[in-house]
Amino acid sequence: MTTSARGARTPAVLVLEDGRTFRGRAYGAVGETFGEAVFSTGMTGYQETLTDPSYHRQVVVMTAPHVGNTGINDEDGESRRIWVSGYVVRDPARIPSNWRSRRSLDEELAAQGVVGISGIDTRALTRHLRERGAMRVGIFSGEGVADEASLVERVRQAPQMTGADLSEEVSVTEAYTVPAQGARRFTVAAVDLGIKSMTPQRLAERGAEVHVLPATTTLEEIYALSPDGVFFSNGPGDPATADHPVELVRGVLERSTPLFGICFGNQILGRALGFGTYKLKYGHRGINQPVQDRTTGKVEVTAHNHGFAVDAPLDEVSQTPYGRVRVSHVCLNDDVVEGLELLDRPAFSVQYHPEAAAGPHDAAYLFDRFVSLMEGQRA
Repeated sequence: MTTSARGARTPAVLVLEDGRTFRGRAYGAVGETFGEAVFSTGMTGYQETLTDPSYHRQVVVMTAPHVGNTGINDEDGESRRIWVSGYVVRDPARIPSNWRSRRSLDEELAAQGVVGISGIDTRALTRHLRERGAMRVGIFSGEGVADEASLVERVRQAPQMTGADLSEEVSVTEAYTVPAQGARRFTVAAVDLGIKSMTPQRLAERGAEVHVLPATTTLEEIYALSPDGVFFSNGPGDPATADHPVELVRGVLERSTPLFGICFGNQILGRALGFGTYKLKYGHRGINQPVQDRTTGKVEVTAHNHGFAVDAPLDEVSQTPYGRVRVSHVCLNDDVVEGLELLDRPAFSVQYHPEAAAGPHDAAYLFDRFVSLMEGQRA
């Protein structure tokens, strides 16, 4: 059921798998939805968040109380659709106000069938998730509202994020090309595990012709392009299930082709090198996460969206089948691994999002670092 809740007082209830409930009003589509409850600490950029494929099968709780002020435009989407399973806000804007706005956030959620809830204490919900961890959740509105005990049981029957293999569900099925801006200097093969549109754009700005390939692509198809570099994107799900991308990474490393991975791509590189991955208690999500680049000592404010991390030693160089590897970046909040760098082959990755959609721009230099690797390989 996907009728709009705009302007209505349709009751809604959010039910967590541990039995805690929050009652509010329907926002967006009316009906029911399930997913993993996570919170995002960004105060802006909700359109980019909603359209980030990494949020597939997640119900996003916005910690900022006022959401929807700038409406929805036709330029800032990071993919072809909204990917979140549900959306939770405290105080949605009644009237959007921005010169680029084409419609309200409520209208867009309803049009795409995204069930949400508003008018609840999102601060209390966020504190609960911080204490108990990310967990399964359901949002029910309209005819979906029923006895809370039965709703809790339905939530507990929903699939968990641990063990979820989701990259093929969000990836393109046909390859496409983003042309270089200006003269073409490089050819980059980008494996789409849930790529955001701004990422190939950042590479194109640096003279790369980017061939975006499906998650099911083969190593032979990658090298049929004669790439100067290979990129592995962000994406949803449990990296422990992503055996095919791991084998692709190993094939690229064996050929010593410059490699760059972001987010899910960082976890895939970690697995290819022999490290494990694990699920964080509540993850990192938002555009205000502090990370230190250990190469320069610089602290960056960065954009994150991940619930899993690489299990690698922070303070020692590790020996792998592909040479020495070190942790290049670390989160200053909790010491989570935020980047890997090979010392004997041209490959590196970061756990966060340097493409600056929606901001900040502190980590844009990582695209230049990738360009330098491709230049060095040619030389």
